[in-house]
Amino acid sequence: MIKPKKSLGQNFLIDKNIINKISEIIDIKDKSILEVGPGTGNLTVSLLKKKPKKFFVVEKDNKLALLLNKKFKKQIQIINTDILSLDENSICEDPLFVFGNLPYNISTEILCKWILNIDSKNVWFKSLILMFQKEVADRIISDFDKSTYGRLSILSNWRLDIKKILDIKSGSFFPKPKVESTLLFFSPKKNFYKIENPHNLEKITRLFFKHRRKMIKKPFNQLFSKKSGLIDQLDIKLNLRPQNLNFDTYYKLTSEYEKLRS
Repeated sequence: MIKPKKSLGQNFLIDKNIINKISEIIDIKDKSILEVGPGTGNLTVSLLKKKPKKFFVVEKDNKLALLLNKKFKKQIQIINTDILSLDENSICEDPLFVFGNLPYNISTEILCKWILNIDSKNVWFKSLILMFQKEVADRIISDFDKSTYGRLSILSNWRLDIKKILDIKSGSFFPKPKVESTLLFFSPKKNFYKIENPHNLEKITRLFFKHRRKMIKKPFNQLFSKKSGLIDQLDIKLNLRPQNLNFDTYYKLTSEYEKLRS
């Protein structure tokens, strides 16, 4: 038996009831799918029963990649690399249905990379069904004016529609983590606020939430040099805290920032 590596954030999903629920969320028959972090292949077995057209898995761990190759042979195509270094657009010509029990230590990094690299014309995925630490999931789905609201909420909700599927107890994994998990369903938005460079949205939110308990006056003036007209245009008050500004306000601030730099 392969021992999970703490350094890679490995916690293998072993709860058959949860595995079956995940594989029933969407119809993947004759579809191309990608599984990120398949571990020993417990979910892989269940997904294969749904008869996908193509099945790709990304597994960084060399020993697990060998195990998966031996276990599934030509039923799956194994990409033995780091998901953070992989060009998702190169995996398959078809839009992918993605499943992932993401490593806790890089889950937000993976999600942010995918969002920032979405091609507006050709989105490489149809849907994402991803597992996160519950605390992280709460931040992703948070609305404004809540303590959980922040950069991750704003970035995720910019390009994606998000739905919570279920919370998962720690006992559903081996080794048993100290935290609970949450399964989220993502799909690309058809209508979203147009921003020239997504990294500008990342920059704006990073600056505003650097001191989330302080008023937004300082970061606003850093970016816009006390432009009072913009304050009126966006109907914002500089004595507010970062979490008090809704999604659209951050998207509009990013757009105004891009206009200044063009």
